[in-house]
Amino acid sequence: MRILFAFFAALFLFGFAPLPAQAEDPVTPPVATTREARLDQLFVDLKRERNEKAAERIAARISHEWSQSGSASIDLMMQWSQKAAEDKKFDVALDFLDQVVTLQPAYAEGWNRRATVHFMMNNFGKSMADIDRTLQLEPRHFGALSGLAQIMAVTGHKQSALEAWQRVLSIYPMMRSAQDQVGSLSEELAGEGI
Repeated sequence: MRILFAFFAALFLFGFAPLPAQAEDPVTPPVATTREARLDQLFVDLKRERNEKAAERIAARISHEWSQSGSASIDLMMQWSQKAAEDKKFDVALDFLDQVVTLQPAYAEGWNRRATVHFMMNNFGKSMADIDRTLQLEPRHFGALSGLAQIMAVTGHKQSALEAWQRVLSIYPMMRSAQDQVGSLSEELAGEGI
């Protein structure tokens, strides 16, 4: 009974509102309200995370944020382009993606997806142009940087590929494929220098 009385007395004395110390708790980060603020916080978390699986979950959340165009029509065309690319109907995928980047030129993921389809078609020049536009809109786009690194490697520009993979790791340090590529390209380039 005394505990119940103490509880009600505390409620009466301190009110029902949270104490100022609770509202400014330094341990719990504030909830980001804008897309850019959420992305900024996710990138901070991604860079700090040292657990590979946890980093993958953060990267997936970033990819989810990137995929949100803000337009139901654009999102639908992105889904259709994905399906067409999976079915190896690359021309159909490009038709949808051309519409996406025309209707929403500031949507980085539209450019990135189109770069991916061009890469799948071995249109490396067009893929590079779309990667460049993606990175202008979102310089932290580790997927676009990974694509750039792959194109550099395929075309025999190992040093440029290494530099692109290193840029990926500066953003997403726990990306296993980037770590592996940096290791193998570093060894190859060191061997060529002997």
